Amino acid sequence: MNNMVLPKPLRGIIPPMITPLLDRDNLDIPGLERLVEHILAGGVHGLFVLGTTGEAPSLSYKLRYDLIERVSKQIAGRVPILVGITDTSHIESVRIAEFSQKQGVSAVVLAPPYYFPAGQPELFEYLENLVPMLPLPLFLYNMPSCTKMIFEPQTVMKASQLPGVVGLKDSSGSMVYFNTLLSLLEDRKDFSLLVGPEELLAETLLMGGYGGICGGANIFPRLYVDLYDAAVAGDLARTRDLHKKVMWISTTIYSTGRYNSSFLKGVKSALNLMGICSDFIESPFHCFREQEKRKIRTYLQQFSY
Repeated sequence: MNNMVLPKPLRGIIPPMITPLLDRDNLDIPGLERLVEHILAGGVHGLFVLGTTGEAPSLSYKLRYDLIERVSKQIAGRVPILVGITDTSHIESVRIAEFSQKQGVSAVVLAPPYYFPAGQPELFEYLENLVPMLPLPLFLYNMPSCTKMIFEPQTVMKASQLPGVVGLKDSSGSMVYFNTLLSLLEDRKDFSLLVGPEELLAETLLMGGYGGICGGANIFPRLYVDLYDAAVAGDLARTRDLHKKVMWISTTIYSTGRYNSSFLKGVKSALNLMGICSDFIESPFHCFREQEKRKIRTYLQQFSY
């Protein structure tokens, strides 16, 4: 299968797709197919599977490989596909990357290995050893809330010099961190700096960011694409209006429930209520109960785009 050539730099909205599940080890295949077409119909610039929103660390390897194969076949080169290869095992990261390359994936995405905390010199040495073994371009993934580690700016600078490292997704939620990278990498126009938290999407784009890997684009992909287009065009009034809609989603759908998992539960519940896919969530979590679902249903009725 031919890989779609990855734009350098990669720009735009690349949704981190949820993983539609029937149960703990089986995909909701019809739901997956509907979801992929729903997202692509919004005009997105790529698709990221097996990220945090995709519950990657909780999924069996069998399921991960099945997901990669099915999504790759369905997209068939229409947009670049990014696949998460974050793992505590160096070898498993390589294996997923090799399989992804054979399926036509365009790039892979890697957060720091979790569980055993590494120092920055150890983290860079890990990248030095891993990157030459990867058959695809690599995006770093800064996700300190989940990995308890950060790709410090100087480590990102060093890593950007490694052949094959082409960008970074920042989910730290820190504009100081993001702006520091924009400044340090100002001369690297081929290195994509993408933001995760959509609440910061408009701001990062106006400051020179390259795009967003935003979970809400599973539900309303066109909203995020339009926000991207408005910000890139310098249309501040429209950017502000669309940003308000994004913030409304953040303070309603994402904020239903009591725990940190509420974001994922909200996204999956919304997609289920829209008739797109199952809302089953892998352990230790569960989907919203009826009380929360009623709230999500009300929010969807109040919001349209």
